[in-house]
Amino acid sequence: MAKTKIRLDFCDFWPGFNKTNNLFYNWLQERFDVEICDQPDFLIYSNPLTHVHRVHNCVKIFFCVEDFAPDFTECDYALTCHQLNAPRNLRFPYYVLGTNPQLLIKAPDEAEKLLAQKTKFCSFVFSYANHKTKIRNNFFQQLSKYKKVDSGGRAFNNIGGPIPPGANAKCNFLSAYKFNIAFENASVPGYTTEKIAEAMRARSLPIYWGNPHIDKEFNKRSFLNYFDFPSEEALIEKIIELDKDDAKYLEYAREPYFHNNIPNELFDHKRFLDFFETIFSTKITPVSQKRSVFQIGRWIAVKQNKPH
Repeated sequence: MAKTKIRLDFCDFWPGFNKTNNLFYNWLQERFDVEICDQPDFLIYSNPLTHVHRVHNCVKIFFCVEDFAPDFTECDYALTCHQLNAPRNLRFPYYVLGTNPQLLIKAPDEAEKLLAQKTKFCSFVFSYANHKTKIRNNFFQQLSKYKKVDSGGRAFNNIGGPIPPGANAKCNFLSAYKFNIAFENASVPGYTTEKIAEAMRARSLPIYWGNPHIDKEFNKRSFLNYFDFPSEEALIEKIIELDKDDAKYLEYAREPYFHNNIPNELFDHKRFLDFFETIFSTKITPVSQKRSVFQIGRWIAVKQNKPH
């Protein structure tokens, strides 16, 4: 059976985003004949603070790597981190976009072999530190009182300069460390980024703060969750205990990251494709076409797509 042709475009993504080699395009190609074009019927846009998406009158699908909630006066559908009781939103946290779940599947007896390669204590890789990251900044400073925590990012860098960009370079850096501070930028239900997944890929025991529901996605016995401890001091005491006792460290290292060592439902292609099947097959008037004809604005005159 011939695949349904879908006229699609992307905009307002990060620099270097490849429209024909990304998870959205590659997964959608499994079920649909996707054509990237300048006059799309469907548009996937990312950054809500940029404006290229405003020149389109087609069906608009919002995807964001941060914790912005969808604005359904701007978009028709959304893929976000939020756990919304809204059929137009699919929960799709950022780590799914950039993580091969097979790399998080643990092999039998790998923990003992990997422990021998853990020659360093703890890593910390972040681009910035400000008042919004106060919890993360303070934890780095407090843990550093026990042993040096190597900061490989631009924030608090203490290894002579930041590591190269990219997930592979970060994984290579983290792999030498027993622990990694994998704190999110904010604690929001459902907001899980690549930070914990990258530590898991490197088999560096994650020290996590962020999504209070993280244990729904990952086995809570495979990492240290800030919220499982009565205080920051108690968490640091646990880290010190594991650092000094290989047997106790291995209890965590042996645990699978996923429940039953099976990738969670967020990686399920069918769930993703069924959501887009609904989008592509449902006839709607896009919200961008519902503006008053008398509305005055700089975007009205430059609309690319005419109602059809």
